[in-house]
This record gives sequence, structure tokens and C-alpha cells, in this order.
Amino acid sequence: MMNYRRFVLNRLARISPRWLPFADVATDEVPLSRLLRLSLFQVTVGMALVLLVGVLNRVMIVELDVPASLVAGMLALPLVFAPFRTLIGFRSDTHVSALGWRRVPYIWKGTLLQFGGFAIMPFALLVLSGYGEAVDAPRWIGLSSAALAFLLVGAGLHTVQTVGLALATDLVAEEDQPKVVGLMYVMLLLGMVVSALVFGALLENYTPGRLVQVIQGAAVTTVALNIFAMWKQESRSWARAQAQKPDRDFGRAWRTFTGRPGALMLLGAIGLGTFGYGMADVLLEPYGGQALGLTVAQTTKLTAVLAAGTLAGFAIASRVLSGPARATSVALWGAAIGVPAFAAIILSSAAVGPMLFVAGTFATGLGAGLFGHATLTATMRAAPAEQVGLALGAWGAVQATAAGIGVALGGVVRDVLVGLQGRDGAVADPALPYNAVFGIEMLFLVLAVVALLALQRTAAHNAPDPERLEVA
Repeated sequence: MMNYRRFVLNRLARISPRWLPFADVATDEVPLSRLLRLSLFQVTVGMALVLLVGVLNRVMIVELDVPASLVAGMLALPLVFAPFRTLIGFRSDTHVSALGWRRVPYIWKGTLLQFGGFAIMPFALLVLSGYGEAVDAPRWIGLSSAALAFLLVGAGLHTVQTVGLALATDLVAEEDQPKVVGLMYVMLLLGMVVSALVFGALLENYTPGRLVQVIQGAAVTTVALNIFAMWKQESRSWARAQAQKPDRDFGRAWRTFTGRPGALMLLGAIGLGTFGYGMADVLLEPYGGQALGLTVAQTTKLTAVLAAGTLAGFAIASRVLSGPARATSVALWGAAIGVPAFAAIILSSAAVGPMLFVAGTFATGLGAGLFGHATLTATMRAAPAEQVGLALGAWGAVQATAAGIGVALGGVVRDVLVGLQGRDGAVADPALPYNAVFGIEMLFLVLAVVALLALQRTAAHNAPDPERLEVA
């Protein structure tokens, strides 16, 4: 068994950096096999995202007849914790323990939160479906339990992802930190692709009982992979623990970060672009089911298409940003690609059909990947020394908050338009409410392009240090 494991790790370590973006970050001290093992925490985050956004929202809206606005609100519940990603990153920067650990305690706490949410979720869905003995249970119990489950899973994945990325950057030299974070996000997308395909295959013959089994399996897999990912990654040192006397003033640290030229404008552009891409997260699969007549298994596999497009965007951004290209220029192109991509999704319901819908879904992933990696790179380079966790938390907080608001508003707008259609007494067009949301997303992506152009002009006048802030 050990020989087989060594063989697999050696094979993975020999994959050319040309085919595995950011793999050139590996060194003799931190081999690629160690980084790939650490990246398993991103696989569990991707698995949770696919389950929440890719599977459960479709099942709750279509099969369980839960209003889309209510489902969107549940998916937006992790938004409550999103702003705290900055504080979580800062606390992991300054955490003092007897063992000298900073990151591991927070990753473990986040893992327990994820497991707790997954433990509650199956029973909430059984109540909502009226399956078996749950047929007489009050519906409000299922809804409140599902909301609690979504909240716990969201809080756990925010914590695990923020601190796990910070731990990854601790292992490499400062100049390689953006590369290793990029590698972690590539593994996140691969985890989403694999999870979507596996979930789609398992739910080919959908039943409430089968869905419960899938969720329970995801819970056990999350704990196992996160423990394996953390194992012997952060060294224990009594001497380091004794020497730790960090600055615990979060307000001062935050003012230092946001006081750098262009930092706040960059965060604003991140919010606009992420909102533009985020409103569709809860609606793409129901749109495929109601407007195009796709099955649960087919719409679940759409998540794999979206993740594959995002992976392609990360790979292209990695190649381009390794040269003289500016991060904001790549982010600008990423936001711009989303406009024709959503136009293609809108047209797919008119006459063209599912093929154009799949192509548009892939293009939205491509644009989101370019935009996400470029803004992540710019934010990393804006980080003051010894505040990588704070910077990663700021980027994650803005992105998650904008995405959460987008998800919630997308569901509300869809439900309002559905209600207006029914009031008119005419034959309802199932695609119209979704297409209106996609049109709003196009508008916000145009605003993101305008914001990035303004950021480039401002940065050119301020002449920032290119070693620390790549927005010039």
C-alpha cells in the first residue's frame, strides 16, 4: 500500500507545470506532493459548493417546490459570516498557542462546522419532502433546520478556505505566494468538476433517500480529507510559541492594508464583478430544468461545465500573468467576457436550445476564472508583510459578500417576476424571469469593466510600487 501511494505521489509530482498551472511553485523543501495533499481542503470546499449551489437548490426549487427566494435566502446565509473572513484571516495571522500553531486550530474548527451542517441537512430535507415517517412533520421545522444546516456549512467552508490558503502561503517564499494560492484554486475547481460528475452519477435515479446518502457521504469525506490535508503541514515549535508576540490591533492592521494606493478601489471592483457573476449561481440549474426541460442529472453536470470553464480561465490567467501583463487588465477581460456569455444563455431559451446554454455556461466560468485569479493576484500583492491572512480574508470577504447578495437578489427578482406573470393571467413564460436576472448581471459586469478602467487610470497617476500592488 505504501509503495502504491509513493508511486501515485511521484507520478503527480512529475506532471509538467505546463499542464498543472502554478506547479512551478514546488521546491525541494516543499515538494508538489505536499502541496497537492494540502490542497485537499479545497476539494472539500468545492464539494460543499457543488452540493449547496449545484444540487440542493435545484432539488428544493423544482422537486420540493420551495420558493426560489427562500432557497436563495438559505444559500445567502453564509453571507452572515463572509465579512468575518478578514477577521478570521487576521486572527490566524496572530494566533498564539502552546504548540506554536497558528492555522491548524482554525481549519479544524471550520471542519467541525461543515460536518455539523451536513449532519443536520439530510433530516431537514426528509421533512421538506414528506418522505417516510416525516410526512406529518411541520414544514417550518424542515425549513428552519435546512437554514441552520446551510449556515453551519457556509461558516465552516469560509473558515477552512481562508485559513487553509493562508497556511499554503506560509509554506513558500513570499514571491511565490500568489502562485501557491492559484494552485489551491485550481484544485478547488477540479474538486468541483469531480464532485459534480460523481453527484450527477449518484443522482441519476433521484429519490429523497438517495440524496440523503449522498449528503452523508459528503460529510464523512470532508472530515477525512481535511484531516489528511492538515497532517504534518504546520510544524510544532515550543520556541516559536514562546516568541509569538503579535500585534492584535485589527483596526490598525486593516487601516494599513486599505491605506495602500488603489486597495479600496480594487475591492470595489471585485465586489461589482463578483455580484455580476454571482446572481446566476442559484438559477442556472433551475433555468435548465424549467426553461429547457433538462433532468436533475443533466443540470447537476452543468456545474462541471461551469467549473471546467473557470479552470480554463485560471490556467490562461496563470500563463498571461507570468509575463508583463497587468492583473487589472486580465480582470477587465474576465468581466467583459461575461456580457456575451449571459447573452448566449438568454438566447438559448428562445430557439437555439441546450447547446448554446452549455456554451454560455462554460463562457461564464471562463470569465469568472480570469476575473477571480487576476483580482486575487492583485490583492495578494497589496498585502503588507506578515498580513497575508488579512489580505486573503479581505478578498474572500468582499467576494463572498457580493456573491451572497447576488444569490439572494437573484432569487427574489425571479420570484417577483413569476408572481407578476401569474397576475396578468397570460400564459407564463418560464424563461422570462431568469432572463431578466441574467440581464441585470450583464449590467453589473459592464460596471465592473468601468471600475477597472478607472482603477487603472488612478493607479497610473499614483504610480504605486509594482512589487507590492499590481494595479498599475
